[in-house]
Amino acid sequence: MDASAYRMVVWTEQDYVVAAATADRLVAEWLTGPKGYPATPLRDGRNEIAAQVTLDRDTGTGRNGAHTRWRLRERTPGQKGTWQSTLIIRTDMADPGRTWVQLDVEHRPDTPDIPQIRAFKPRLADALLDALEARNGLAEIRARASLIHPGDVPEVVEELCDRERRLPIVVASVPFGTDADRWLEDVVDRAFTQLVGRAVLYVLTREAQPAFNKTLEHHPVFGGGIRTYMPGVDPAWAADGQRHPVMSRATVEADPVRAATVLTALPRNLASHAPLPQALARLHAQAPLPPGAEHGDELARLKADHDSLLRLLDEAAEAEAARYKQVRELQHDLADANWLAEEFYAERRAAQQQVRVLQRRLQQVGAYEAAFAPVDDDEDDPLPGSFTELHARLGQFPTLVFTGDAKLLTGLDDRSKPNWVNITWEALLALEEFAAASVAGRARGDFRAWCQDLPSGSHPFPAGKVLMKESDTVWRNLSWRKERMLPVPAEVDPSGTVYMEAHLRIGGGSMISPRLHFYDDCAGTGRLYIGHIGPHLTNTRSS
Repeated sequence: MDASAYRMVVWTEQDYVVAAATADRLVAEWLTGPKGYPATPLRDGRNEIAAQVTLDRDTGTGRNGAHTRWRLRERTPGQKGTWQSTLIIRTDMADPGRTWVQLDVEHRPDTPDIPQIRAFKPRLADALLDALEARNGLAEIRARASLIHPGDVPEVVEELCDRERRLPIVVASVPFGTDADRWLEDVVDRAFTQLVGRAVLYVLTREAQPAFNKTLEHHPVFGGGIRTYMPGVDPAWAADGQRHPVMSRATVEADPVRAATVLTALPRNLASHAPLPQALARLHAQAPLPPGAEHGDELARLKADHDSLLRLLDEAAEAEAARYKQVRELQHDLADANWLAEEFYAERRAAQQQVRVLQRRLQQVGAYEAAFAPVDDDEDDPLPGSFTELHARLGQFPTLVFTGDAKLLTGLDDRSKPNWVNITWEALLALEEFAAASVAGRARGDFRAWCQDLPSGSHPFPAGKVLMKESDTVWRNLSWRKERMLPVPAEVDPSGTVYMEAHLRIGGGSMISPRLHFYDDCAGTGRLYIGHIGPHLTNTRSS
């Protein structure tokens, strides 16, 4: 499923018959309430709800279990596609004691070249979670965040470490001097709005923070920050803390709407790419044949069947286009994963070799304890948890000036890979030290030469990721060259732009493959200008 879709997969201990009946009622209320469609008796098969709006309902019972499924299809003028909402209530004999609930909302474009529109959480999700008492592993999932009090800490920690957990757990901390209920209503509810059904939501009260952060010393959250705990938390492993991003209070309060988008990105991607539980995965695709005409002659009945079959063919073509797009996205994700694995291995091997060399040097001078002493985490300058937070912290670099499009930078949060934010931050640290040294006359050559012969104590950045020039093909292509004419102050160039061909590879293997383009004017204005942090600009490989 495309990452632009909304997907909720939970389970309930309620009996299948009770859960299906409850869902039937909630679907009817959703259609006549928030959707505003006229009340229509729902029956198996195709139900014509309104003009260009249909609801398919089917049920089935067999040796493996039973299911009830609803599929609402709405064509909206001007959006060149169909909005499809699917709800499944499923019980499986191989998984007794659970009734599975799946809710999908997605935009189905008419053709593969039309971009999919992002789906937002439907109100039906809130109603289902509360009415069905939904669960994810050991945790209960509700439509609103629950407060964590001191007595709840052991139970929540157990939920965090639960190996059966499929969904992230998002914990918002209450700042000192702030009322928990007020913080929940004014800030957290707005930041969590699109996480409902995609994550387990908690608010950590001030009274519970000492016990919580003592137990999770490598994964703390405090001071109004919000932390997303991915499945598979290991409290005893310090390095594991990097897998669970933190959003600062300043980022949340600066723009709660943007914060909600950033917080949703990781759970949304996880929901769209995670395999379905076996009970749902083996349920056959829905293709109900609409009922024919109930009255009239044979010709009218044949015409109705003909129209119905044409609609089914259109839906089949639409589904095929969606599958084609999904396969293409998965191929890019696989290429990106392979690229990341190779990069991680190369960097890990280089770091291990450097450590061995340094340890031997320390042993040679008799510093045996220093050679093998454990290294404490650097808490003075924590890594940003998102590109939005990174953008807010660009002021920490006095010699760097960002002149690019902030929307392109923060928009990377929507499709970011695990290490892109960290690599970008490491690049900024290295660029700042290089620029400061250049202004002071201590740097020789360009940034690539700096990375190849790094001064002692400086932040490293892989020289293999640094390209100081574009190819001649890019320069000769007018439209590609124009993309790289990026903004600078008039004192750098009276035209207000310069050709920024020097760039850093932040990521690779995907359709985005982000890059950082910069222009070194340390010899002139004493600044290094960053004109682009965002998706790879057009070249021979992307055209």
